[in-house]
Amino acid sequence: MLFSRRNVKVKKEDKGSLEEIVMRIQLGEDGLRESLINDYQPFVKTVVSKVCKRYIDQTMDEFSIGLLAFDQAIDHYKEGQGSKFLTFADMVIRRRLIDYIRKEARRKKHEWLDSETDDPEESEESLIHQQAALDSYQKDQESQKRREDILDYQRYLQEFGLSFEILSQQGPKHADSRNNAKHIALTLVKHPELSGNFLQTKQLPTKELLKYVSCSRKTIERNRKYIIAIALIYLGKYTSLMTYIEPESLD
Repeated sequence: MLFSRRNVKVKKEDKGSLEEIVMRIQLGEDGLRESLINDYQPFVKTVVSKVCKRYIDQTMDEFSIGLLAFDQAIDHYKEGQGSKFLTFADMVIRRRLIDYIRKEARRKKHEWLDSETDDPEESEESLIHQQAALDSYQKDQESQKRREDILDYQRYLQEFGLSFEILSQQGPKHADSRNNAKHIALTLVKHPELSGNFLQTKQLPTKELLKYVSCSRKTIERNRKYIIAIALIYLGKYTSLMTYIEPESLD
């Protein structure tokens, strides 16, 4: 076990939102790390038990993997990425456990196939069922992440006076127009001085954009809402929505 089980609590003067505490740890207040990990052992145990579909106690390897994943989540969490820390930590723990379960399944496969008393076909069938269950679980997780991203993205759009309904009614109708708008949005995102101005004013910096793109002011203005919507997917780091902003085939 890499972490002490002492019942250490974050001091009253150290309290803040969970995300603030995580940021402080990342900035060097590492004394808060062990306290945070100890305080959230019940959370880790709950997530691990759900993934493994059985009770997990603190002596099991799966629990240690969950704690390590929680510690990694502290280091890799970023504010403004569209999710709270516990949502992010839940995802990291689940991914680490799935990797572990897959490795164990592969190891057991070799042990089963090397055993004279085991039936290779039965062992292979069991592994297929395990893999199918893991694949189904992964798809469920991806769907959940997409739902969360969509809800957060919807709120982000509202800050700019946009909605899905507006975009469906006023977005470009032709693939080449949409592709051009996506290119403009990506150009905006790639230049920090443009994206910073955009986020501050909530207006497209059209004049500055024209220095980097080969289209007219009229084109930008006509597709302004769609360009903003695409740029917000990039800026909000909504990874599950990235497929919606890939260039479309013109065939």
